[in-house]
Amino acid sequence: MVIGYVFGLFQTAYLYGKLHGIDIRNYGSGNAGTTNTLRTLGTKAGLIVLLGDIMKCILAIVLTNLLFRNSHTDEIYLLKIYAAAGAILGHNFPFYLHFKGGKGIAATAGMILSFHPYLIPMGVLLFFGTFFTTHYVSLGSLLVYAGFMTELVVLGQLGIFGMPQAALNEMYVVAGFLTVMAYYKHKDNIKRLLDGTERKTYLTHKNKGD
Repeated sequence: MVIGYVFGLFQTAYLYGKLHGIDIRNYGSGNAGTTNTLRTLGTKAGLIVLLGDIMKCILAIVLTNLLFRNSHTDEIYLLKIYAAAGAILGHNFPFYLHFKGGKGIAATAGMILSFHPYLIPMGVLLFFGTFFTTHYVSLGSLLVYAGFMTELVVLGQLGIFGMPQAALNEMYVVAGFLTVMAYYKHKDNIKRLLDGTERKTYLTHKNKGD
């Protein structure tokens, strides 16, 4: 988790905003993440921030795998999810920004992309299928977490991760914590989705007029 948290402290949206003379947390939704950057600074900025936030979680997991894959072979996926959790916590709650960061969805994408190949197709389908159908980033993000949690348990119980049940149970607890945190961070979005007032996001100039 320490390894992940250190990587998570690379606040891509905040740093990119500072390079352009603003504190992204003072604009739009106030969230230091991809969606708010895209809406505030444009598609190019949003994609750069997305890539940065994805990569910091991937790098945390890759480093963890390199360090522990030989000494903790039967628990490596448990260590991977701890590294991912650390990166997401670092992104959401960076100490040097008074613990005011993002919502952790782009970092979660990094976790899904580097955790196990079986998780990637469902994650991609749930997010992009939802986004391009509804243009609600929040809804796609919430469905990704629900799918991730479900698929993780199914794959774990099928023996895909090759871990003892105790380690699997611990992994499920960590994944459950991340899922609950994601839903909590999106509580306002959930309310707006239910009310029909959630803002849509586009990859074009429509963001400015929406």
